[in-house]
Amino acid sequence: MISKQILREIVIRQKEKKKVEPLIKRDLLDDLIKYFKDDRIIIITGLRRSGKSTLLLEFEEYLKSQKEGYYYVNFEDEKFLDFKAQNFEELNEVLMEIHGDFNTYLFDEVQNIVNFESFVRRLHNQGKKIIITGSNSSLLSRELGTKLTGRYKSLELFPFSFKEFLRFYDYQEPKNEDSIKEKVKIFNLFKEYYEVGGIPEYIKNRDEDYIKTLYENIIYKDIISRYNLRNQKTFKELINVLTTNLSSQFTYNKLKNLLKLSNAITVKEYISYLTNTYLFFELTRFDYSIKKQTNLPKKAYLIDHMFNKILGFNLSENKGKILENIAFIELKRRNKEVYYFQNKGECDFIVKTRNKIKDVIQVCFELNKENKKREFEGLIEALKEFKLKKGVILTYEQEDEIKENGFTIQMIPLWKWLLKPQKITAKHYTTRPGQKRTSSNAHKHPHT
Repeated sequence: MISKQILREIVIRQKEKKKVEPLIKRDLLDDLIKYFKDDRIIIITGLRRSGKSTLLLEFEEYLKSQKEGYYYVNFEDEKFLDFKAQNFEELNEVLMEIHGDFNTYLFDEVQNIVNFESFVRRLHNQGKKIIITGSNSSLLSRELGTKLTGRYKSLELFPFSFKEFLRFYDYQEPKNEDSIKEKVKIFNLFKEYYEVGGIPEYIKNRDEDYIKTLYENIIYKDIISRYNLRNQKTFKELINVLTTNLSSQFTYNKLKNLLKLSNAITVKEYISYLTNTYLFFELTRFDYSIKKQTNLPKKAYLIDHMFNKILGFNLSENKGKILENIAFIELKRRNKEVYYFQNKGECDFIVKTRNKIKDVIQVCFELNKENKKREFEGLIEALKEFKLKKGVILTYEQEDEIKENGFTIQMIPLWKWLLKPQKITAKHYTTRPGQKRTSSNAHKHPHT
């Protein structure tokens, strides 16, 4: 248990936390403000160090502009180690004592406290507005979904999108995208994005040890410690395989044999732990039968391609795979329902909207004589299968429109596609039915 005096010290220290300037506006802020206006609890999940705390800081600025009071508590503070669920009422008293009487609660990484959901439920029943952040999507959804009486809105925060990366460099999207001068500016920044990824602190310091430390924290704190994994060696070997073989097909059985495990269920569990922390995503092969989909090979993508560049066992850089990973994460950021398609050939992404496949996308670093047949075959097979006439090939910089066997294939540089306006729709789960910067590389400050 933790004393009330220590709670006062924590709350006062967190109240006096230094404001960081300038802030890079996150795209998700608009959704956060929008959904704050209804009566649901808001959950913001995402990878460690992807900017959840600073998104809350941006939201605090919004609340101040609306002259609305709030409480903020960061449960990652080391002094919360002895905090138990029974301490929540005392914490609430301390918050009111120090801040005043408000209706809005911002709880950062509250998942660290066992049985936090009971207190959150009580606040919600009292008509309070609660925003929660966490680094484990499954944990938060499961605990709130089973014990919380009421609805909640779930928002996912990813590392910097290319649009947010441009904001970091204080670059405004051009009015004339076809201007040669503007194209060169954006393409040079995209090359930078390709080289450094979207993890805010790494963009700032370019220190590879930061990525390694972040990786270790996720593996040990969020998985090994939380799930009490004993076979750490095999678990880390699995991560190395997935990290190195980015976007390659796998089955649980093949990984089981490779890792010399007794059953495939263990592999499936391990991968679920990785996806819950947002380090990896699984991509399912499309089939009209959900049962068949379950048994077909899957593909794994990383939340940020720098994990592959820095931690993967790569003798040479697979540029196409990096490009593909960037495209996949953008589709996830846009909350698209994505699969890959395979017949004789393979198509990287098909996008399902409600009950229909609407987009067919192939990713290729550079289309040339050697790979054109392969890339077109998979794409056109998918177009035929879903009765579509237009497909897209995302490239590093090639741009063209090709007519092939009655189909129109648009080759689009990935940077252009990343800047296309898209509506980001937040996931909705319910438990009831019915400052100026230069563009040089050194010493950037993406405070997130």
